[in-house]
Formats: sequence, structure tokens, C-alpha cells
Amino acid sequence: MTVPTPDPAEGKRVYDLDRAHVFHSWSAQAALAPMLIAGGEGSYVWDYEGNRYLDLSSQLVNTNIGHQHPKVVAGIQEQAALLATVAPQHANAARGEAAKRIVELAPDGFTKVFFTNGGADANENAIRMARIHTGRDKVMSFYRSYHGNTGAAIVATGDPRRWPNEYTDGHVHFFGPYLYRSSFWATTPEEESERALQHLEQVITFEGPGTIAAILIETVVGTAGVLIPPPGYLEGVRALCDKHGIVLILDEVMAGFGRTGAWFAFDHFDVVPDLITFAKGSNSGYVPVGGVVISDPIAATFDDRVFPGGLTYSGHPLACASIVASIDAMKEEGVVENARRIGEEVLGPGLRELAERHPVIGEVRGLGVFWALDLVSDRATREPLAPYGGSSPAMAELLGEIKKRGVLPFANFNRVHVVPPCTVSDAEAKEGLAVLDEAFTAISHHYTGA
Repeated sequence: MTVPTPDPAEGKRVYDLDRAHVFHSWSAQAALAPMLIAGGEGSYVWDYEGNRYLDLSSQLVNTNIGHQHPKVVAGIQEQAALLATVAPQHANAARGEAAKRIVELAPDGFTKVFFTNGGADANENAIRMARIHTGRDKVMSFYRSYHGNTGAAIVATGDPRRWPNEYTDGHVHFFGPYLYRSSFWATTPEEESERALQHLEQVITFEGPGTIAAILIETVVGTAGVLIPPPGYLEGVRALCDKHGIVLILDEVMAGFGRTGAWFAFDHFDVVPDLITFAKGSNSGYVPVGGVVISDPIAATFDDRVFPGGLTYSGHPLACASIVASIDAMKEEGVVENARRIGEEVLGPGLRELAERHPVIGEVRGLGVFWALDLVSDRATREPLAPYGGSSPAMAELLGEIKKRGVLPFANFNRVHVVPPCTVSDAEAKEGLAVLDEAFTAISHHYTGA
């Protein structure tokens, strides 16, 4: 493991450059004091003071293969020396090889990939394909969701980031299953599934089935809570789509490529979508990339009809080379299998043990290396530790306690997500669990329940 060399002077230079010239996303600019990252390796990053942090965030839940994986770095370097860029109308080997590897992971009946620059425009273009294929306009999606920050994708999103960005029309939201905070008064997973499907069918009926182009959902809802679909739910959504001629788009941007302990999260269920969107884990974000895996019937729509979409960097050779290297390395090193085992043997049991000791943890949910802790101030009332769309002193203190102990957390509203790289070791996962244990002890005074 690389030993970081402190360089505070360089850290100050980087900080000053950032604050002078960089405009940050999702932020009011004046009060920002961004953390400085000098380097990373495997499951760790470090700052310019030489402090190392276990990355339980995988940055934005994307470094599935870890930081600076040598095979992926080498793949990018080799491609850069051969052909650093090319216009998307030309064929190139890297793009063809990346597409081939992705469709080999997909179900039968998927043979084409449209490459984008990231997850948002993957969803954007999947929506475009569905609308053209069906001749309909409306897109339905969960209230608890995040699909990206481009025109249609941000309006398909359910969370508060949608509110100031609603500039496109034809979008309808509905409630997905979430038993811990059920919208349907359900008491079992089976009830939640049945009632959530009844709700969805009612919304389809009232919106007009013949007006709906697509249902777009994250296979496992990510930023909005790591919500695992209850038994039969995804299968029921598929059946409703088939009944009404609606395209089913499964957003695998966060959940795909090993995050849940499977190549695609829908591999855990008996469901096949019509369009699959991907990004993050396909190359761990080493070069910006995303895409849509297209079922053969939808691809055939554009055999003799122009697809009205494109990007200068679609299928960028450096990005595609990084996908090839990532998928090959993940297969060679059993990375997906490691993620599944870590979830079953280390993170799942460890997080449930934390919940037994710390009543502030209302629920533990997850698969593979994709976990969330739903935090409450009172288990009886399930009062969230922070309000929807906001934070709280309790959450701020918790995140501070985690970070000062050498762990980078991922948090959203009243939740802490435990989402290390798929390559995380048993020892690293246990290190993270120990830090969480200490941090929850430190903020126990915020719990007000019995």
C-alpha cells in the first residue's frame, strides 16, 4: 500500500485554486470548504496532510473496482498511446470491445449499446428511445429516485433536486415499495409488494395506459435509500408494462456492475427490462462514460429510422478502453463474487449487530456492498434523524465523528450509506464497522426514544 507523503503547501495551492476558479455542483459557493484529495489506492484515499481515509462512499458510489486499479490505469494508458479520441461516427476497436463485453453480461435479446458521457444522459437517451418506439410521451418514475441532472432525467428524479429544475413535461411520479416507511399501511413485504403494484396500476389507469411510453425505475433505489424491491414487485411491474405496451427501463447506473453482488441488480430477480442504463461501476468512473443497453425490438425501431440523438464523446476510446479493462479485471479477480460474499458474511451481519447496540439505527437494508442505515430519533415513531430534503445537528455530528476517525461516509438526509468498493477486504470492511460503532456511540445523546 502506498504511504502518502504530506505536502501541506501543495494542499494550500490546490485549495486556493479551487476556491478561486471552480464552480461546484449542488452547492451555494460562498461557504464551501471542500475536502482535498491528493491520491488514492484500493479502498483508501488521502489528503495533503498525509491523512488516509477508508472510502465507504466509493466517492459517489462509483469506484466499484477501487481507486487506481493498475489494470484499468494500464488500459487507459495503452489506449491513449494508440488513439486518444475519435469522432463517434467512426468505428474503433475499444468501443466495439466494450459493447461486446457489456451485452455478454446482459440477458438474451440485447445486442446493441448506445454510449453516453454518464448516467444522466444514459437515462435521457433511454427516455428518448422509449418515446419514439411507442409513439407516446409520458414517463413514470418513483418519488424516491435519482436519475441524473439533465432535462428529462432530473424531472424523472423524485428527490428535492428536481424541484428547481422542472423544465420538461410528460413526467408522472408514483410511490414505490418501502416497507419501513410504507405509504400503503403494509405490515409484510408481500403486502407492500401487492399494494404498491395496485397503486401503480391505478396511476396507470388514471393517466391513460395509451399515453405512457415508459416506466423508469432504479432496480435498487440508490441515493434515495438503498430500497430492495420486495418479492414479486419488479415482476409485477414487468407484467403491467407488458399488459399496456409500456417500455420498462431499469436504471442500473448505481446498482450495476457488482454493487449488489451481481453484474446487474436485476439478476437477483426474475425480470428482464426493455432498456438498461449504466454508468458508474462499468469503469468505476476512471473516465466519464455511460450508456443504454438496448433490447432487440427497440433497436430494430431504428434500423430504417434515424435515431435523433448523439454526443461528440459517445463511445470515447479512453472510456471504452477503461470499460474493457474493468470488466476483464473484475472477472479475473472475482470482484463481483467478493462483493456478494462481503455483503453476506461481513457487512450484512456487522451492520445488523450495530443496529442491536444502537437504537438510532431504525433499519438496515442492503445487498452486496450496497447498504443503508435508516436513522431515527425514536424507534417507536420512526421519526427520521433529519428531515426529508435536509440535514440536522445530529447528522452533522455523526458525519464529523465518522470522518475524524479516518472514514469517508456517504449520507443523504437521515441515512448513512455503507458503500465501499466491490474490492473491499474483510479487514477493511471490519475497520469501517468499528468506526461506525464508535461514531454511533458518540452521538447516542441525540436518540430521544425509550
